[in-house]
Amino acid sequence: MGGDNIVSDYGWQDDKPMPSQACLARPIADILRQLKVRRVLDLGCGNGAMSHYLQSQGYIVIGCDADRGGVELASSTNSGAVFKEVGVYDSPEVLCENGFDAVVSTEVIEHLFLPGYLPRFAASVLKPGGHLVISTPYHGYVKNLAICLAGKWDSHHTPLWDGGHIKFWSYGTLSALLETNGFDVIGFKGVGRFYGLWKSMVITAKVRDDV
Repeated sequence: MGGDNIVSDYGWQDDKPMPSQACLARPIADILRQLKVRRVLDLGCGNGAMSHYLQSQGYIVIGCDADRGGVELASSTNSGAVFKEVGVYDSPEVLCENGFDAVVSTEVIEHLFLPGYLPRFAASVLKPGGHLVISTPYHGYVKNLAICLAGKWDSHHTPLWDGGHIKFWSYGTLSALLETNGFDVIGFKGVGRFYGLWKSMVITAKVRDDV
């Protein structure tokens, strides 16, 4: 990967959860509880807020991110979660960990030029039958129409944000990405706001046996 295509510093100021992290924390913990998982990789952990929360809920968590500043902030909080400076574009072998029950990735896939790297990384470190729980801002027909009618297209897509969103996912497109890269989609949950206008969506997928 060329360095010109990667924003490696997202400017984290502290280890506090962003609004999207706070909104997603409980729904994702509930999904993991239903899946009866124990050992979790937080892929693209940022400042570690989600990792710390999941660790507090009884999961064994390793967080990884390409952003050194985020990893340093995450490591400064003594929650018991472990953090490594490894990104989705790195070889999974660099992580030196595998056999995870679940990989969690929250609000990461929309920042990637090459999004297929994320599910492939996840599949390589999951144990057989393991799960990927992934969230991203939700885009569907009704929400897209509402944004257009409100004249909010420019502000919604925030094109002036270095390292901001470059992919905008619907349930169908994200499901297709996961299924193309070794997963079967088994669950969907809209999070935040109202039905059809959700702030984010969470998709749960199970790694296929032939991966």
